[in-house]
Amino acid sequence: MQDKTISESTEMIGQEITLQGWVDTKRDHGKLTFIDLRDRTGTVQCVGYQKMGELTPESVISITGMVKERPANMVNEKIPTGKIEVDVQSYEILNVAKELPIPVEGDGYDINEEMRLKYRYLDLRRTRMQKIVRMRSKLARAIREALYERDFTEVETPMLTTATKEGARDFIVPARLQPGKFYALPQSPQQYKQLLMTAGVERYFQLARCIRDEDLRADRGFEFTQVDLEMSFVKQEDVMQTVEAVVKKAVKEVGGVLKDENFPVIEYLEAMEKYGADRFDMRSEDEKKQGILAFAWVVKFPFFKQVDKADAAEVADGKSGWTFTHNPFSMPIEENLEQHMAGENIGEILTTQYDLVCNGFEVGGGSIRAHKADILRATFHIMGYSDEEIESSVGHMLEAFEVGTPPHGGIALGFDRLVMLLAGETSLKEAIAFPMTSSGRTAVMVAPNPASPAQLKELGITVATKQAK
Repeated sequence: MQDKTISESTEMIGQEITLQGWVDTKRDHGKLTFIDLRDRTGTVQCVGYQKMGELTPESVISITGMVKERPANMVNEKIPTGKIEVDVQSYEILNVAKELPIPVEGDGYDINEEMRLKYRYLDLRRTRMQKIVRMRSKLARAIREALYERDFTEVETPMLTTATKEGARDFIVPARLQPGKFYALPQSPQQYKQLLMTAGVERYFQLARCIRDEDLRADRGFEFTQVDLEMSFVKQEDVMQTVEAVVKKAVKEVGGVLKDENFPVIEYLEAMEKYGADRFDMRSEDEKKQGILAFAWVVKFPFFKQVDKADAAEVADGKSGWTFTHNPFSMPIEENLEQHMAGENIGEILTTQYDLVCNGFEVGGGSIRAHKADILRATFHIMGYSDEEIESSVGHMLEAFEVGTPPHGGIALGFDRLVMLLAGETSLKEAIAFPMTSSGRTAVMVAPNPASPAQLKELGITVATKQAK
């Protein structure tokens, strides 16, 4: 008797094996009971004579039996195990499943989202979700391997940090040992990865968890994962070529099909004139039906834009009425460096920013960075910051730039969005194991929720009742 996975059972005809898994379906035929047993590798038909009648769907069981060939007229060509069945000799119920609050068969699209997320551990059992979870894992591995092949070093950066100017509100965490002070959760590892260039790492990456308090939508959540990388001694085209090679290799390894082997490069103004947006879809209707991926680069963005007064984060970042379009750590293009330093013709300054777009979504954004203190200071001066405010905000960066920081640039790829597009989904929630609801509540567990009086007392925090407007 051998313990095997279901996929291995096809090679065990005439032998006794033990399988463990879930009861996928059950069919009673008098003295014979048929079940389809499911594990991570597939399903197989199991037959019990005067046994298994009490089993319920989704119960977890262990069965021992003989692997036999099915009669020719009973072969199921639709599944890999369709030519065999297991004649069950004995079985053990490892955990009985009661009636499920949501069904796990089918694609699940017709089920209320809040119910799907409340019982996400059941929702993830469906075939569609299992495929996405596994594909996400394979994509992460493929990206890592492609970067390791190019001599990148994986480095983890802190989750407890300080507030940064990156275009969204920060989530803050009270510091118990320093009452009245707070950490911020990272909107991205932007500053740390630039400091790693100062440290001489030269080629850094990580699959970074990032957290931003911004309005939710189908392709954006509070928490997300990005493929974050940075390279020293590079020009814009070096980073773009490296990223393009890594993306192509990884996407192909998980079955993705590309529209163009070489990603088109389109200037921002051309994109706006041709598509009306800087994130666009270049596919034909047939290519959309086939799930083809159409990647393109967008370059030559404006460095600054006028503050949208309806956007609280922009108002906070742009004290002068001007704020950055992507991030304040970018380098202006060489032709605009002089006017950048002088703070002149601000709306005409272009940046070394490059975005990667795919099928109408932005899936990556990066730039060559400012690696000299005076250039970064000039950026914050344009946004209306005093020298004291600049020192308070990015003084640690300025100090690092004065002890031998090399020229460098990088990118952050939206890993969740890549998974979503590869899976042919339209919502990020389908690409993440435990996403938040549309109202910002956690899946399965109940959060956010009130802190206990004891916790608040220990942290020295008083919660004020918000007055209704």
